[in-house]
Amino acid sequence: MYVRDAKNRDEVWLLDHIEAMGLDDVAFRSRDYVIAVDEETDERAGFGRVRIHKSDEGDVCELTGIGVLEAWRGQGVGAHVVERLVDKASTEEFDHVYSITDQPNYLVQFGFDPVESTDLPPRLRERFSEKRETVDEGVVATVVDVDEFEMPPRLREAFKDAAPIEETAEPEESAEDFGIDPERATYKYDTGR
Repeated sequence: MYVRDAKNRDEVWLLDHIEAMGLDDVAFRSRDYVIAVDEETDERAGFGRVRIHKSDEGDVCELTGIGVLEAWRGQGVGAHVVERLVDKASTEEFDHVYSITDQPNYLVQFGFDPVESTDLPPRLRERFSEKRETVDEGVVATVVDVDEFEMPPRLREAFKDAAPIEETAEPEESAEDFGIDPERATYKYDTGR
């Protein structure tokens, strides 16, 4: 597994999965995203975005649109997407990275701290209100100092061996499941007359 910058050819895939997961796609630009990819199969497993808000008070960096496909969850994919996004923010010379999410506990494990909406920079206060209306009333703002970001060792190890988890097939239904006695029924729609 590795995490790379999204390419133009990833745009349709990203939009499909963002919509399927009900994630924020405001001001979508594929070049803002990173994608986790299985190096053996070239299968895409997860993604996330750095969104930079420019304002007179100073630029602010937000992580948003983070998602992992169902078959890849619990294997450190999301953690590595977040790590790559924080690295991108650091490269852009941001000291702090914000995220407004309905899953704050996930980010807390990396060193993100909850922050009151009143303590957010002005542009993020607006985003907070927008996300409360569009995503979930219970969203929480979080922030991390880029130098304080920490990857839990268990997630780093899990990512090394990440593989899609096969979905279990539905059990085959039998006549007995519907109260039909196959010994006595003469044909599929036997009414017993």
